Amino acid sequence: MEKFGSIIQGNTPVLVDFSAEWCAPCKMQAPILKEVAAQMKGKARILKIDVDKNPAVAQKYQIQGVPTLIIFKNGEIKFRQSGVMQAAQIIGLLEKNL
Repeated sequence: MEKFGSIIQGNTPVLVDFSAEWCAPCKMQAPILKEVAAQMKGKARILKIDVDKNPAVAQKYQIQGVPTLIIFKNGEIKFRQSGVMQAAQIIGLLEKNL
């Protein structure tokens, strides 16, 4: 299994969805991210990180609320926002970072 650190170091944009099982907005975000994944297939990666199961990663990136979406490219944070986002908005951000 690939390590989180090596995945976000790549030249391909990686959208990380920091979420939690108990979070209602996270459940709303999930189908939106499926749609984004389908449209961005091969151009960007989407990862889901459960903050309860991965507290060290959540702490490293100072995740205060879920869902928090962060776009990484070459290990750098290119975009970060908490709350549910629409597919078109996310796709636009990913395409800007290709």
